[in-house]
Amino acid sequence: MTALRGLKVIDLSRHAPGPYCTMLLADLGADVVVVEQPPGQGRSVGAEMGIGRKERLYNPVGRNKRSVALDLKDAAAHAACLKLIEDADIVVEGFRPGVAKRLGLDYETLREINPRLIYCSISGYGQNGPYRDYVGHDLNYISIGGVLGMVGQKDGPPTIPVNIIGDYAGGGLFAAFAILAAVVARNSSGEGQYIDMAMSDGVLSLANLAVCDYLSSGTPPRPGEYFLNGALPCYSVYECADGKWLAIGCMEPWFWARLCKQLDMEQYAREQFNARLFPEMFAILRRKLKEKPRDAWFAQFAPDDICATPVLGIEEVLDDPHNRARGMAVELEDAEFGKIRQVGIAPKFSATPGSVRSLPPDPGQHTREILGAAGIAADVIEQLLAAQ
Repeated sequence: MTALRGLKVIDLSRHAPGPYCTMLLADLGADVVVVEQPPGQGRSVGAEMGIGRKERLYNPVGRNKRSVALDLKDAAAHAACLKLIEDADIVVEGFRPGVAKRLGLDYETLREINPRLIYCSISGYGQNGPYRDYVGHDLNYISIGGVLGMVGQKDGPPTIPVNIIGDYAGGGLFAAFAILAAVVARNSSGEGQYIDMAMSDGVLSLANLAVCDYLSSGTPPRPGEYFLNGALPCYSVYECADGKWLAIGCMEPWFWARLCKQLDMEQYAREQFNARLFPEMFAILRRKLKEKPRDAWFAQFAPDDICATPVLGIEEVLDDPHNRARGMAVELEDAEFGKIRQVGIAPKFSATPGSVRSLPPDPGQHTREILGAAGIAADVIEQLLAAQ
């Protein structure tokens, strides 16, 4: 038994936020059908970057899903897509505002054939506002949401993070949360609803503490000058003897005092937030932490209730003993490429755990199966396939 068993999701999205959102639902048991372009049609960044089947198999956002290939601009394929949506619980799309309407797949159209439908549009800047029609990617959304302007070293340019904050958290994760809230609401009302999920909105919501601190103090957080982005010696990263890095997060005074004792710098134990002494505290920490390798410090500090952890590279993460113990590295078998490793499932349910049941499908792999189950005649299915 899985938590979302019985929910049927039609995924019309293409890029990271939508597929990640529906992966989260699929991992917990939802039946997710991805509607993809027929092979060879259109352009994609992935194809132009040389991403093939092997690379797709390693990408978890496609797992636990089935794929149907339909050219949504073709009348017969469009009718087939509408047939799939007639009994769906959820539709997720990631088109630019206005595109779904031009395709005849907007919420107003679909609610006429399925009043219980929950329809989520994930876009960069939302369905209204002056930036509505602007193009963008994660980097643009985190700049409008205020996060990019806070990340980096003091007096340096903003540091570009990997596309986690806008695409995956502000977009995909927020969308999954909103969809499931709408499912709960439908249990009472019997009606579906429309969700407008802007990634820039999600980013700004995630930045709420920094916004709060600015509004209350009048001082905007700047790179390397805010208490949570590198201004404090007790909350920073330090290079070790082997060139690897250690993250120190001793924000509470008692953790800081333990660190000071371990490093023979107890004169600073009560000066944790004394800005006048920050330069010399930074200098001492940088010097002392270069005396041993990263993992030696971790082994020394962790048992003593000191908030210190190794800054792991991605090549280390999946083999880290804690991540493995938590099931955050999973393996599946592919007939062509053998063992495929992916990131595991984050939430651990006691009664209805999620599972990784299948690798990402090839585009259109389940077209006959899905359209046949929807009641579409076999000759019509063959005509659709022949036209691709």
